[in-house]
Amino acid sequence: MELRQLRYFLAVAERLHFARAAESLHISQPTLSQQIRALEEELGVQLFQRNKRHVALTADGEALLAYARQLVALADDVREEFAERSGLRRGRVRLGATPTLGSHLVPRVIGGFFKMYPGLELTLCQDGSDGLVRQLEQGGLDLALLAEGQEAQGIAFEPLLEEEIVVVLGPEHPLAGRASVRMEELREEGFILCGEGYRLRSLTLAACESAGFTPRTAVSGTDIHTALQFVQAGLGVTLAPRLAVEGVAGVAVARIEAPALKRTVGIAWNPQRYLSQAATAMRDYLMGVLRRGSGGIG
Repeated sequence: MELRQLRYFLAVAERLHFARAAESLHISQPTLSQQIRALEEELGVQLFQRNKRHVALTADGEALLAYARQLVALADDVREEFAERSGLRRGRVRLGATPTLGSHLVPRVIGGFFKMYPGLELTLCQDGSDGLVRQLEQGGLDLALLAEGQEAQGIAFEPLLEEEIVVVLGPEHPLAGRASVRMEELREEGFILCGEGYRLRSLTLAACESAGFTPRTAVSGTDIHTALQFVQAGLGVTLAPRLAVEGVAGVAVARIEAPALKRTVGIAWNPQRYLSQAATAMRDYLMGVLRRGSGGIG
């Protein structure tokens, strides 16, 4: 069994399409099919159910998937470790972040890191906190910036800063123009809620429950940027980090009072997996910068 075959297997398993997998690997589809058949023959199992219209993992394919991810990730770690021995002139860091942090915070603070290590590469993955934790567990990410409360057992989490959560309303809303509102004043509103797996969704539901009501859902399943567009269209209100609404036109923003609503953001990693020198350097850099308040979050 060759590492190359496992990479080919993962490409097909992730896309469930041989042609697209072959294109991503820059090989021909017949070559890919031949290597998958060779892997199946060596293991003595069928890994995929396939016909002209459909590709799916078999039970044996599902069993191989976790092992293949770990083996390929370990092989990548070995390559990166030896490349980085010459003073971090080469290497890659896989950083996960929630959409707000990935689009607003990371670009603000990461420039100094690449001035110190210009030869390193950043791969950024934006997802909800649940998805980021799963990728840390599976070895798909080195580090993740996420909200406290979503970290899983076995995942290390270091708190870094607090984000203020505000209510976002349409510009014509009766509460627009107020500097602050109480959660109970939103009892009759329709809420725009992020999808399952986003910490902001569970935080919103908990805040409403603490105020004595269950929110009426107007739209569910969005990310924060799409939620703001629904608010602009007058379809409801949403709770969002203040960072996410900076510079956004067509909405009104008010603080939440009695009590103010905040969440703690930190950096997470999997201590059971090897953390490369590049990832360690980025973790230490982000800890230093964000603890000093350079992220500009109140």
